[in-house]
Amino acid sequence: MTQVLIIEDDLTVATSTERWLTMNGFKVLTCHDANKVMSILNEHDIDVVLSDVKMPHISGLELQQKINFLDAQLPVILMTGHGDIAMAVNAMEQGAYYFIEKPFEPEHLSQIIKRAANKRQLEVDNRRLQNQLSYISGIDSRLIGTSLPMMSLRKQVLSLASFDASVVIHGDTGTGKELVANCLHDYSHRSDHPFVAINCGAIPENLLESELFGHEKGAFTGASQTRIGKLEYASKGTLFLDEIESMPMSFQVKLLRALQENTIERVGSNKSITINPRVICATKVDLKKLSEQGDFRLDLYYRLKIANLNIPKLEQRLDDIPILFQHFLEQACHKYKVKKPTPSMEDIVLLTTRSWPGNIRELKNLAQQYVISNVSQEVTLASLLTKDGYQTDVLDGSLPTASLRSLAEQVGRFEEYLLRNAMRESRGRIKDVIDLLQVSRRNLNLKMQRYNINRSDYL
Repeated sequence: MTQVLIIEDDLTVATSTERWLTMNGFKVLTCHDANKVMSILNEHDIDVVLSDVKMPHISGLELQQKINFLDAQLPVILMTGHGDIAMAVNAMEQGAYYFIEKPFEPEHLSQIIKRAANKRQLEVDNRRLQNQLSYISGIDSRLIGTSLPMMSLRKQVLSLASFDASVVIHGDTGTGKELVANCLHDYSHRSDHPFVAINCGAIPENLLESELFGHEKGAFTGASQTRIGKLEYASKGTLFLDEIESMPMSFQVKLLRALQENTIERVGSNKSITINPRVICATKVDLKKLSEQGDFRLDLYYRLKIANLNIPKLEQRLDDIPILFQHFLEQACHKYKVKKPTPSMEDIVLLTTRSWPGNIRELKNLAQQYVISNVSQEVTLASLLTKDGYQTDVLDGSLPTASLRSLAEQVGRFEEYLLRNAMRESRGRIKDVIDLLQVSRRNLNLKMQRYNINRSDYL
């Protein structure tokens, strides 16, 4: 519930304003002595300050400056008489949120306070996300997220990193398979040796053997010198084979033999070279089904799949979208050396309710576009998505594209995000969740069942 502090020495105005705001669902504290304001702000979580301009002992402008010094993001709304407009304008130039002229319409005041409270909540959330980003370290700073799928993934990665077993990483395009492979390497005893990545779908079949096994000088036209292959170079480290499903069948048997015997022969040589790389593969398809269809060697599949990791889609970890977006914004601002823009609450809602076919890669790309677009003018995420064809303008009556779901689905996704976020902040304490979301116990239980939310996961 939004908590408003009214600072007004006129008891009649203070009482009537307090009564109206209370009737409209605000929690209200009233102060008749401006000298006591700072102690009230230190003792209570105030979301919006509503202050008169002309008061004894201290002006609203001076008070607003003191409040800004204490908390620069706390919105201060000034109530002014007709003759105080110049002072109010000066106060806004120095950081006041808004000024409203007496006598004012109560409904108008309520709308201003709601907007100020939304701004305050967004800044509090941004501050919380910034704090999370500044304190996370180790694998938490690389596989970012507090959702249950990400906590489980980090635990699996740290566990598998200590083994030398080969791993198959399965995940859709853009979910971060190479990042996970990097973590498996960096947290293993092989971390001091090379991490060698190769995209099996990007190398022509006639060059693949030379790329992986290497070649001797003069082995073929253009081989002007001896070249060490990826398998040999990664011998004490890790070889990452991305898009392993794209590897030609004719070469799969050669790779299988090399891994089984731990030896290779460079192209143009008869000499066997001992190798010992840890092999990590990534794929976006089911290799077992591919093998059953005859499009992937079953024996190679069993050789590679000693352990398995599944990377969640972005839509399976909605809780992580705000902090991920903040992280990508910081990366982009550091890269382009510009000031970081602040997304609105509407922007965050949009991020957590739309579909993400491109997963993390798409979110990162959007963050970069958002930073660049806000250098010269303020741009909303909705306008960027519309421009890129992700979303149509709902105001023109056109139908939304496939990347946006129906209204019911979007509302449900955002509701689930809010519930999980509240459960996490409250550490599974149901009473705190009820107080935070202002819902009944029965309603909360029904929603937890609907979204498969288990209290024990957040204790």
